[in-house]
Amino acid sequence: MSRTISLLPFALVLAATPALTHGAQRAEVAAAAQRLQGKVVEWRRDIHQHPELGNREVRTAALVADHLRALGLEPRTGIATTGVTAVLKGGRPGPRIALRADMDALPVTERVDVPFASKATATFRGETVGVMHACGHDAHTAILMGVVEALVAMRDKLPGEVLFVFQPAEEGPPDGEEGGAEEMLAQGIFRDFRPDAVFGLHVVSNLGAGKIGVRKGPLMAASDRFNIVVNGRQTHGSMPWGGIDPIVAAADVIGTAQTIVSRRQNISKLPVVVTFGAIKGGVRYNIIPDSVELVGTIRTFDAGMREQVFADLRNVAQSVAHAHGAAAVAQVPDQKGNPVTVNDPALTERMLPSLEKVVGAGNVVDPGLTMGAEDFSFYAREVPGLFFFVGATPRDKDPVTAASNHSPEFYLDESALDVGLRALLQVALDYLHSPAGR
Repeated sequence: MSRTISLLPFALVLAATPALTHGAQRAEVAAAAQRLQGKVVEWRRDIHQHPELGNREVRTAALVADHLRALGLEPRTGIATTGVTAVLKGGRPGPRIALRADMDALPVTERVDVPFASKATATFRGETVGVMHACGHDAHTAILMGVVEALVAMRDKLPGEVLFVFQPAEEGPPDGEEGGAEEMLAQGIFRDFRPDAVFGLHVVSNLGAGKIGVRKGPLMAASDRFNIVVNGRQTHGSMPWGGIDPIVAAADVIGTAQTIVSRRQNISKLPVVVTFGAIKGGVRYNIIPDSVELVGTIRTFDAGMREQVFADLRNVAQSVAHAHGAAAVAQVPDQKGNPVTVNDPALTERMLPSLEKVVGAGNVVDPGLTMGAEDFSFYAREVPGLFFFVGATPRDKDPVTAASNHSPEFYLDESALDVGLRALLQVALDYLHSPAGR
């Protein structure tokens, strides 16, 4: 499925967007959104056309840093490889907050028919792949660039201080490298500037444009990656008895692993997901290879259930492979994962009216527990955090059947940029202008 979009004057894009000034939305938010949305769309399209994988966001980081410098800020660059931060000091005393956007794209070949579609390629895990902003991080970066410009324009009357965080490698760094939110923190961004609260957003396809999703407490699952190598013995495909077939053994591992969730986890308590995302083995139709590699992801909300899945998957891999005469090396997990993303209940309750002011109370919904994961969770473990979703699917499309985030057909209705800009700016200003940030 492809969609087309013309490069219409942005006034026409705004004309197609329903008015979003509900309730007591701040006048300065509405004015800033009207003034900046053309820029935000332009930035987003530029970043979308030039996507970069995690820890490789050189062009994107330069675009951000140049923008911050042009606004009179002093960006710090090269954090966690390509991260960029800057601090805005308001003209009045007040609380401290951090606003975060992620910058990296995915190894996905775009299939959306837009004039600014990505044609980029890169090397990922030894293979040449297409690169696409299939998760909407281009939108997050552009939205935060707009929020920075809006807040800088209010500097003299602004209470408190704001740390802007443009983060690389949210989707994970390349194998053998450090990156993402955890590395940003390890390199001291909250040590040098300790915020009272941190805010972030994510555009999502399972909400229609004009809607915001938010909930108190757990929001997004913990995520862990696993790697299983099934080792057999290579032989001619016409004589399988002359070797040990790791392909058959690996297939059995995949099938048996499905019972970890369906038979060994109490999913009436909390949901669990075990997904195999890649299988690599063999080079020719008539050769049984020596080994097959399986990689995938585990998603959980409970620490005990998480550890049990690890143990069960190791056991399945090793025992099933052994039953075939093969052997399995199971690294479960094979790297540090993301913890559960938890919205601070008090902060969420307090900021809910701010989100309702932007889209109306009827358009702010509880999305339920989400099996997707976010390394924003690391920031929210350090200080109270609020992370919310912004609907990205056009109003005339069903979000249930829309191409999901991470799909080559993921499509962003650009009115989501307007909602995201207004929402993040409204939240920031309402928090900063409250007495002592309370």
